[in-house]
Parts: sequence; C-alpha cells; structure tokens
Amino acid sequence: MVDFIYGHWAVMETLRAGRRSVEQLLLAENVEERGMVGQITALAKERGIRIQRMPRRIIDDLADGANHQNTVLRAGPYPYSDTEDILALAQQRGEKPFILILDLLKDPQNAGVLLRVAESVGIHGVLIQERRSVEVTPSVVNASSGAVEFLHVAQVNNLVNAMKELKEQNVWIIGLEAGDDLLPIDKTDLNISLGLVLGSEGEGMRRLVRDTCDLLLTLPMRGHLASLNVATAGSIALYAAWQARGWEGWK
Repeated sequence: MVDFIYGHWAVMETLRAGRRSVEQLLLAENVEERGMVGQITALAKERGIRIQRMPRRIIDDLADGANHQNTVLRAGPYPYSDTEDILALAQQRGEKPFILILDLLKDPQNAGVLLRVAESVGIHGVLIQERRSVEVTPSVVNASSGAVEFLHVAQVNNLVNAMKELKEQNVWIIGLEAGDDLLPIDKTDLNISLGLVLGSEGEGMRRLVRDTCDLLLTLPMRGHLASLNVATAGSIALYAAWQARGWEGWK
C-alpha cells in the first residue's frame, strides 16, 4: 500500500518524524527549491530520498485534487500503534496517561484538527475504531499539518472494549457532550489518568460508549447556539485537561 502525502507541512513533518518508509519526493516541474520547498528537498536529500519532477496535472491526480502546494511524498502506510504503546509512552515520561478517544468521527478535517491539538498538548495517544471511522489518510495528515506523524494512533476492533481495558488500568474515561444538565468541565479535576471521549459529528457518542464513561462533562455556553463543532469543543477540552496537569512538559 502506498500513501501520497501532500502539502508542505504534511510532507515536512512526515520526513522529520521518520516513521514511514519513503520512496520518492515528487515536485511540480516549475516549482523553485526555495522557502519551504527548499527545506523539504534538503531534508529529502539528507535522507537519501529520490526527488523527481512531474507535470502539475500528475501531482493534481496523486493528491486527488487537493491543495498539494506542488509537493507530494510517495510513502508507505501509516504506522499504527496499539494501546500498550500509548500506556508505555506515559510510563516512559513519568506521567499519568492522557489519551484521546474518538467515537466514529468521519470528517478528515475534524480529525486532523483534533490530532494537531492532541500532539500540541502532549497527549500519549489516540484510540479510533477500525471500522466505520476515519483513518489516518493523506487528507488527515494534511489537516493535522503532519502532527499525526508524531502520535501513537491505535485502531481497535471494539472501542467500548478498549475503554473497559483502559479502566482496568485505572484510567478514568470522561466523555464530552452538550447539555445543560451535565457537569461543566471546570468543576472536575482533570489532573488524572484520563481518556477523553469525543462523539461523532452530528450524532455524538453512541449509547454504549456513553454508558461506559465514568463521567460526562460539558462546555458551558451562553450564546444562541446549543453546541460547538467537535473539533472546536475537543480542542478546548484538550487544553483544559493540559492546563489541569500544570502545563506538564511545557518548556
């Protein structure tokens, strides 16, 4: 299987992370090797990666019509992790587990934004369900600006079972939902071993996922709208949890 990673930051961070096998760096024929493109080509040469010029129409096809910025990386598949890798990273850092759990998110843009924020706050890993959920595709890599290349993302067969296994490891599973009758996020101590659950766009968490949570929290709202986009709400919650941990790891 081959992935065509596109866009300056996605390509740059994929090269920097060094977790995938990389076959070629493909550039549009007339693009100049300066600025970000110059940095990307320098890194590719340093890694011994072949660079090839191609007509822009071919680059367009490889990026499936997306905004590729004249730069595409031909790479191997995304290296998924497992739950043990995520918990091991927390132990290695000497930190309480901090995990993002995505319940059947479908939109690559939402997933990419959340993964970028998750990497920014130092999350130890992300759980997604193998079926009926977004995968780490080139569009997700691009939407995350390449941040997902530095994350442990685990695909699990059954999200509820994976949540129960985390609970057995003394990880608190907390779901984020909209609702006036739920506890506001600032009324709970999030400086704990935490698995933060976000539901899918429009539908929210599935019933069994919701029932498996130890606690449900909400973001207070005072405007006319009843809820926030999942990427926006999740980003706020991730930063709230990191703040509760005393900005752990921030230099």
